[in-house]
Amino acid sequence: MSNSTFAQTPSKPCAGAECSQFDFWVGDWDLTYSDTVHATNRITKEMGGCLIHEHFDDPVHSYKGESWSVYNPQSKLWQQTWVDDQGAYLVLTGAYNDGKMILLTEPAPMQDGTKKQSRMVFYDITPHSFTWDWESTTDEGRTWKNNWRIHYKRK
Repeated sequence: MSNSTFAQTPSKPCAGAECSQFDFWVGDWDLTYSDTVHATNRITKEMGGCLIHEHFDDPVHSYKGESWSVYNPQSKLWQQTWVDDQGAYLVLTGAYNDGKMILLTEPAPMQDGTKKQSRMVFYDITPHSFTWDWESTTDEGRTWKNNWRIHYKRK
């Protein structure tokens, strides 16, 4: 990459309002799901405000994962990559609209020929709490099944 490419980059490329849409998630959280399981999630804003970095820890199930989320101004969408200690790797894309952040995977073929798509939905967002659902569809989004709900409460 040439120096002229860097010279054309704005001094604050992630200062736009869209780049702050995920700021509600930044902080330290206590999580409850399955009515009893408690986990923690630490979300940081890094790289000059361009990156939202998630550090998920569920000590009950010895499960850890991390995600990296960035706003793409060309597509006007959020892009997230998730990895965990179980070998999962997910790529999601989505947007913040009507008080909800919704990120989706690409539809993937299943053995029976149908395609499955998953999404995460952040909603009921307040300064101190929100709800997160992991949902899936096999009918091209006409109906969604809730697979996992997490209640977030700020520490």
